[in-house]
Amino acid sequence: MKAIAPNYHLQVILDAIHDGLAAIDRQGKIVLLNPAAADLIGVDRDKAMGQPVGHIIPNTRMLRVLETGEAELNQRQELADNTILTSRLPVRDTNGAIIGAVAVFRNISEIRKLAEEITNLREIQGMLEAIINATQDAISVVDSQGRGILVNPAYKRITGYAESDVLGKPATADIAQGESVHLQVLSGRRPVKGIQLKVGSAKKDVLVDGAPILVNDELKGSVAVIHDISEIKRLNEELDKAKQIIRTLEAKYDFKDIIAISPKMLEVVEQARKAATTPATILLLGESGTGKELFAHAIHNSSLRKHNQFIRVNCAALTGSLLESELFGYSDGAFTGARRGGKKGLFEQAAGGTIFLDEIGEISPNVQAKLLRVLQEKEIVRVGDTKQVAVDVRIIAATNIDLEEAVATGRFREDLYYRIRVIPLYIPPLRERREEIPFLARHLLHKVNQEYGRVVEDIAPDVLKILQKYSWPGNVRELENNLGRAIINMRSNETCISREHLQPFTVSPHTIPASLATIAPSSNRSLGDVLAESEKDYIAMVIGSHQGNKTRAAKTLGISLRSLYYKVEKYGLL
Repeated sequence: MKAIAPNYHLQVILDAIHDGLAAIDRQGKIVLLNPAAADLIGVDRDKAMGQPVGHIIPNTRMLRVLETGEAELNQRQELADNTILTSRLPVRDTNGAIIGAVAVFRNISEIRKLAEEITNLREIQGMLEAIINATQDAISVVDSQGRGILVNPAYKRITGYAESDVLGKPATADIAQGESVHLQVLSGRRPVKGIQLKVGSAKKDVLVDGAPILVNDELKGSVAVIHDISEIKRLNEELDKAKQIIRTLEAKYDFKDIIAISPKMLEVVEQARKAATTPATILLLGESGTGKELFAHAIHNSSLRKHNQFIRVNCAALTGSLLESELFGYSDGAFTGARRGGKKGLFEQAAGGTIFLDEIGEISPNVQAKLLRVLQEKEIVRVGDTKQVAVDVRIIAATNIDLEEAVATGRFREDLYYRIRVIPLYIPPLRERREEIPFLARHLLHKVNQEYGRVVEDIAPDVLKILQKYSWPGNVRELENNLGRAIINMRSNETCISREHLQPFTVSPHTIPASLATIAPSSNRSLGDVLAESEKDYIAMVIGSHQGNKTRAAKTLGISLRSLYYKVEKYGLL
């Protein structure tokens, strides 16, 4: 076999080949075995050299190739713990005579394992693609440089952008408003959750969660999941509208609808919460527009009667006889035009629930007497009847007049006053809780948006400062009306109320005393006259600021109620 024995340079080359090589001479003895082949067979190459091939490779077919002279290509063969792929070829001399055989083989166990892993990876890739493409949330992936490399079909539906619009483009390409989540993730190398953005040309509202892609602790990119919340917002708006409709049929508001920031407002809300859980009669006091009805609704909805009727009655809107028949009902034939068979009054209709008597200070003496009977005996008598009807109803009363003054002047029954004043709650005017105005204005803005069908999003800071400086004699109701007028003055594409949208505020006539404004150094008036006129105007201003409530005016002036009545009579301020 000297003819096929390799020289030194050839031996070096054969030893460096990764595939296994083995050769036998005409007698079937091994004359070539490179390191790769020795490792696969698991033998010592030096000891194997010159040995019969059958002793070294028990199931070899090299001897058959030697005998037949036929090559066997790409044949599988089990060898020890490995599976190999081998090709066996005869070796011929220059005359064509067979002088040996050679085998080339490689371990395909590792190749098969890699092939299986590739197959598994392809299956996993297919599954991931199916999941990514099936999800209703948009998925966006960028590389470590923040350039788009992958988006799913939902991405186009939500953002309106196709792959060509974002792949290879900066991560900010799809953002209409807000900061890129991808860039936040890449800069911080940590997840970012719940970021609200507007994306696409339609500025669709979305919520985005992002996470870094780390391979062996090396940052490879960022993946973001984009949740479309525009539909959720639409459904919430529809829900709000539905609630508004429902609220016309029952108590509309809860304590969560009351803006309470100032210490005074926090205190009255806490008192109202405690009072709500009791069956006691409640008297709501405060200027017009401060939110007394809001408190009445909230108290009912926090009481044990919340699942029963809530009936509101504006006592000032009905005349004495009509209010009496509405409250207590009437019997058959009680008066001309009465419904045949009579009619249940509001107290009977509110059985088990709450009746809210707004402007209770305006009711007539006759109605006051019958109302006192309801509070004392828990029963009513219909107009034109003598039969007593038991009623189970809670009374919440409200007024913006000074009931103590009304009692003192005989316009309101003293015994009824103390019956309805079991738990008095005084709601402070807006000028006494100016710190709440920015929060209240934004809260009212949402309500006005719904009523006017607008999407105004905010109020400019300088506008809020203007609103806080004004005294608001009409309180919350006046603030809401001003916001409504501002929205009307806005163009359809404007989303923030600015100074130009506000109408000028008129100064209250009680802001500056007339006497102080007209005093001149040349006036021939005594100090007594000036002081008396100044006192008169100042008292009028204070009474006006308290909407005619002389009890609170006396407290502000630091004098007794009796002294105030004396000065009111003295200066003709009745």
